[in-house]
Amino acid sequence: MLVLSRQRDEAVRITCPDGTVVEVVVVDIRGDKVRLGFTAPRDYIVDREEVARAREAEAATPPLGPAVGADRDFDVPRSS
Repeated sequence: MLVLSRQRDEAVRITCPDGTVVEVVVVDIRGDKVRLGFTAPRDYIVDREEVARAREAEAATPPLGPAVGADRDFDVPRSS
């Protein structure tokens, strides 16, 4: 892990192998909270870690499909 120190209004640039640049700017520092601003292409997903983990968990959960055997026809006995 690369650890850098930045002050307010200072930035870090990440250059991807394809030449795309993502910039992270320290927008504000209040106590123990740091506000960051991100500049990235629209097709890049930038999430907080907990949001990304929730998305991953949701994607790993198989969607509810039809009940087992729902694609078969059954003869249901009728009462007289």
